[in-house]
Amino acid sequence: MRTRREILVGGLALGGAAIAQSTNQAGGTSPSAHGDAFLGKHAIKALPFDPKKLTGMSEKLIVSHHANNYGGAIKNLNKVEETLAQITPDTPGFTVSSLEAAKLKFTNSMILHEVYFGNLGGDSKAAGPQTDRLLAQAYGSRLRWEELFRALGNALGGGSGWAILDWDFNAHGPRTYWAGDHTNALAFGAPLLVMDMYEHAYAIDYGASAKDYIEAFFKNVHWAEVERRLGVAQKADAALRS
Repeated sequence: MRTRREILVGGLALGGAAIAQSTNQAGGTSPSAHGDAFLGKHAIKALPFDPKKLTGMSEKLIVSHHANNYGGAIKNLNKVEETLAQITPDTPGFTVSSLEAAKLKFTNSMILHEVYFGNLGGDSKAAGPQTDRLLAQAYGSRLRWEELFRALGNALGGGSGWAILDWDFNAHGPRTYWAGDHTNALAFGAPLLVMDMYEHAYAIDYGASAKDYIEAFFKNVHWAEVERRLGVAQKADAALRS
């Protein structure tokens, strides 16, 4: 189910299309939208795991989250990109800024949801050796990192946002960051582990109990995927510094 804000931003996008179209009819410059930035062809990616087999997270919860929240972001992003293709030099500035804000919001929502679902489906038995070593280097131990990551998640409970373990290209290591909205993100980072703390991620199963959801989340972390992402980020970091 989309939030009121998503519906509002989606409405701005549709309104922007109408304004741009009327601007064209009034004699504005015809837009040229042949680049792939305007295709509006993002597709929903299938879940990388069987939603019936997660521990403490129901199939109903996962399917609803994937179809309605992630799927809604995809649909809205496609609409926004199509609308942006109609922008002309005469399009009002408030329309352009609203559309660009919507594009960022829905793009980040798409990416973070894909990373989130991608790091579920594991048995959470152990972090990979590189992940464990680098978390210990950054936080003293992996357990101390987890304690702080859980604390961030609990702090976001009852509201909205994301708890994200990023590879920080500025610090050259893993760091946990708060993201209070889809538009808040580390400027130069790559998500390694993402935990969705919007209520839609847990309310069906746990009501307002963010703490119980966080416990279930850690039982399903796919640490092999986190380790894979870490390796990719380290190679990119090394290449950037060479």
